[in-house]
Amino acid sequence: MVGVKEVRYVSGYTIWLRFSDGTEGEIDLSTELWGPVFEPLCEFDTFRKVVVNDDLRTIVWPNGADFAPEFLRSEVKVST
Repeated sequence: MVGVKEVRYVSGYTIWLRFSDGTEGEIDLSTELWGPVFEPLCEFDTFRKVVVNDDLRTIVWPNGADFAPEFLRSEVKVST
């Protein structure tokens, strides 16, 4: 299973990701931030606190929000 190895905040609701298979690129999560767990991430100060959880192999936020690495990998705009 492919996991997230590195994350960097870019701007707005866009982050840059590097995956365990070497794929890297950006993803805009603005359309995914709905529902009780994700709504707090609509505040930029909170959204920027994204980190990689090595045990889960994906990105997480302090409030417990996360995205499946498979989803992130399928949606990332690959860097060229």
